[in-house]
Amino acid sequence: MPNGSWVLGDLFLKDYGHEGSIAKLWEMRWMFPCKLGVYPFHDGKFEDFEPIFTSLISKNINDPFSDDYTSAFLPTARALAKQAQDLGVSDKEKAITIYLRANAVYRLSRFPYIDTVLKQLAFEEQKTAYLRGAALWDVPITETVIPHTHASNSDGTEIPLYIRKPDGPGPFPTVLLITGLDGHRPDNTERTAEHLARGWATVICDIPGTTVDCPANRRDPLSPDRLFSSILEWIRSESGLDEKKVVAWGLSAGGYYAIRVAHTHAGLLKGAIGHGAGTHHYIGREWLEQVHRHEYPFGLERAYVGKYGYESWEEMLDKCLDEFSLVSGKGEGVAVVGQGMKSCRLLLVNGVLDGCMPVEDSVLLAEYGSPKELRLVQERAHMGYPEANSFVYPWMESILNA
Repeated sequence: MPNGSWVLGDLFLKDYGHEGSIAKLWEMRWMFPCKLGVYPFHDGKFEDFEPIFTSLISKNINDPFSDDYTSAFLPTARALAKQAQDLGVSDKEKAITIYLRANAVYRLSRFPYIDTVLKQLAFEEQKTAYLRGAALWDVPITETVIPHTHASNSDGTEIPLYIRKPDGPGPFPTVLLITGLDGHRPDNTERTAEHLARGWATVICDIPGTTVDCPANRRDPLSPDRLFSSILEWIRSESGLDEKKVVAWGLSAGGYYAIRVAHTHAGLLKGAIGHGAGTHHYIGREWLEQVHRHEYPFGLERAYVGKYGYESWEEMLDKCLDEFSLVSGKGEGVAVVGQGMKSCRLLLVNGVLDGCMPVEDSVLLAEYGSPKELRLVQERAHMGYPEANSFVYPWMESILNA
């Protein structure tokens, strides 16, 4: 912050101690959630991961971007995927479970960012295994590739989406789920199941700069506006989706885009959720110079430089705030919040002690434009889990079930 004081207090400068060491990361941060089967190990089993991390530690492999790191996961993921495929419909429920286990192992293999040939291969294999498993569900997830009708300025021409909707003709209230920096379309099984239980459809898209699947130009801060124009236009054309009841839910880095679309497409949304979202300070030099010390499992420098399309970390430190801030961005049409643009109903949810996206970035929005709704979770880090969803779902119900 300009006066050097952050809500994190002393935690802003605290080194969480796992940076650069897979052994410390596993022992201090990841073993416990792995045993519980929660993010980023959701759908997975501890018995699949423990030998992999034991091997990584014994071989002193600490660089998550190295092929050695990714390769450590692939034999297990491939074996699980083959086992599930061999089972097929003969034991459908077991095959579904094993496909999900394979999906979880593939997910960790391409952490934290897909920018190597091998991680891209792992992602392609993950999607194949995931969709094979999803095809066995009573209500499957399917992939639909739609034309990017509003593409310009070096955008790609197609947008791959995952769709899951209840049986029947609809139209169904629809959640546009916007993924994050390391979580992508195959990583949201539980969320889509929650939506189904409420009679909602789900449309899942990736965000600019994170996978080759998102066609939006990562260097153009206005490219998400074109992306969501094409997606929302497609939703309006689908008879099974209720264009009058669409809520956008952005997760982590995707929260930035949920907040942006809440302003740029306010008339087409019933509401939006910026969950663990960054808006301004998160790409400022002061925050970025410390973020590698905080709770995120790996340093964010390489992932952020790749996501935003800069040549170097120093270039990003110099330019990103001016180019992408929703509050102070200098380009025409960038600062949709700072310009006081009206938004649709907008819920902001996060943990007060978030060391990835400062909670100040949520609070800051209360100073601009139309009133916002805010729920912060004390003593919780990024995303405000485990309590966060207990606030998100009732809020969506109040809108989509009205």
